[in-house]
Amino acid sequence: MAGRLPRSADLTRFCQKLNRVKTLEDDMMETTFNRCLSTVDLTLLGIGGMVGSGLYVLTGTVAKEIAGPAVIVSFIIAGFASLLAALCYAEFGARVPKTGSAYMFTYVSMGEIWAFLIGWNVLLEYMIGGAAVARAWSGYLDSIFNHKIKNFTETHIGTWQVPFLAHYPDFLAAGILLIATAFISFGAKVSSWLNHVFSAISMGVILFILIMGFILAEPKNWSAQEGGFAPYGLSGIMAGTATCFYAFVGFDVIAASSEEARNPQRAVPRAIAISLGLATGAYILVSVVLTLMVPWHSLDPESALADAFYRRGYSWAGFIVAAGSICAMNTVLLSNLFSLPRIVYAMAEDGLFFRVFSRVHPRTQVPVIAIVVFGVLMALLALIFDLEALVQFLSIGTLLAYTFVAASIVVLRFQQERPAAPPQPAGSQPSPGLSEGSGPSELKEYESFSDKLQLVGTGKAKEPREPGQLKAAFEPYLEFLSDFYPGEVVTVAVVTLMVSAVCLCSVLVFGNTHLHLPTWSYSLLLVLFGLGFLLSLLLIGVHEQQQSSPTFQLPLVPLTPALSILLNIYLMLKLSYLTWLRFSIWLIVGLLVYFGYGIWHSKENLREPAARDTSARYVVFPSGSLEETVQAVQPNPQPSTGLPDMATEEASR
Repeated sequence: MAGRLPRSADLTRFCQKLNRVKTLEDDMMETTFNRCLSTVDLTLLGIGGMVGSGLYVLTGTVAKEIAGPAVIVSFIIAGFASLLAALCYAEFGARVPKTGSAYMFTYVSMGEIWAFLIGWNVLLEYMIGGAAVARAWSGYLDSIFNHKIKNFTETHIGTWQVPFLAHYPDFLAAGILLIATAFISFGAKVSSWLNHVFSAISMGVILFILIMGFILAEPKNWSAQEGGFAPYGLSGIMAGTATCFYAFVGFDVIAASSEEARNPQRAVPRAIAISLGLATGAYILVSVVLTLMVPWHSLDPESALADAFYRRGYSWAGFIVAAGSICAMNTVLLSNLFSLPRIVYAMAEDGLFFRVFSRVHPRTQVPVIAIVVFGVLMALLALIFDLEALVQFLSIGTLLAYTFVAASIVVLRFQQERPAAPPQPAGSQPSPGLSEGSGPSELKEYESFSDKLQLVGTGKAKEPREPGQLKAAFEPYLEFLSDFYPGEVVTVAVVTLMVSAVCLCSVLVFGNTHLHLPTWSYSLLLVLFGLGFLLSLLLIGVHEQQQSSPTFQLPLVPLTPALSILLNIYLMLKLSYLTWLRFSIWLIVGLLVYFGYGIWHSKENLREPAARDTSARYVVFPSGSLEETVQAVQPNPQPSTGLPDMATEEASR
């Protein structure tokens, strides 16, 4: 029996390591980066990340093959769904103005292992996304010159017939990525200025498309003679929504740039809202003019806009559309190359990834090593790999990040605010005899003691309830929930809500197709898992939230993040099994990196010995009054070989 106890204790300590959260500094505005980006800069970065080649390709593809003219409704629903996730990012970006985006948000609320896995998947998402856009940029430019670049490469370099490799090396795609990497390494201001130029040209072309499109619009193209407005019905609209949802994934570049914003508390929420609104408006209006210019069933999915102008007799407009498309793809490339090194930097700065990537150039104030290394890796991907089979992989990483950020909002909103402690100088140890108000760590321990015991003097006024505690109105009915730590029930309810959402969406997606469930069992499972989801939501709602903050806060918590979680899980389950297989392999590689390097070099791991030396524990003996029975138990400052010595102080009566 005695031999089992250490193993149990070690397992508990190991689980605590995996779920430890990041300790934030007192002054979160202090940074080695250059805080030079305004609200306009962040807004244009967000627009550049969202309004890319999808505006010129995705609209025509969804309209012809999935939804018809009802692609407009698909973009409206997808824009609203993206807004749920974007508002979660906006609150975190304002409250935690540090680079790292979804990785950082998960680290400060959910735990280390979850944050690493989110960051690990976002890294691959940005690398594949940037390389895929570079190849699309190369192919689009090559098509303008009648594929002369491709023919020259195949003739003088040769072709490959190897699985997972491209048919021929794309030097043009690799070259544009290396050039973009060079510009990004010059600093945030240079990157922002370059993005301004391409965004201005892209928005000018979009304005031209809208004006010319409405002039050439013919309402008969929506008539029943051409198939009607929604030829594929509601199922086509929802299938189009799932595809259109990925057109809005670029807004997280704003959250990743919050450490370089002048006033992130105001700029980040505004930039996310404005950029998402403008991007949604652009997609909707372009879809309107495209399906009104020519019949939806005659669209060319490869170049719908240019082909529509050509068929209406304005072939010269195709060159303007081509220029706008190339500029839009340039902004997406810049967005990917801007965000990726900053997430790498955040992970390296926390010790979860190789420390060399956390070095910031003293003059440009950007992580140059991370920019150059991952820019070159992205260029190699674009040069030799066939990325078409991997593009769908992008979706699962994005949706997983959205899910965890939404769950993190709920956890953060219903937990007590942890006082941030400035890092101790190397080698310094706090005195074990510090008083209650002498340091944040001691204050936290005394607060948890009073919160747990709820020892309130009879003559004192009743203090307001803290976040995570049961609301007073529900105490007579749910009194048994008062015995838990503040926030403990909410955390369990969030996990239950996510499990219920997975089960509910699994029945919706696979119940009739793969599982072939009878109608009665299909309906019963929907009701059971739906009730589990709603009960978890209600259980969260009966607890106190944090008081209103001066920064932006997501409205209707926990309803808004719960809806975002449900939608994201549904879309993830709609992906192919091959995507899930590749995702699982990448997760296994990430876990090897984490357990081989990250868990040992984590900054939070280095804080733990000091935390154990200075923590205060309490013992309450059953006899006597409160002043007599509360005794502080201090750990022995010297390494002990047996039972720890306990220095006990007893207060006088």
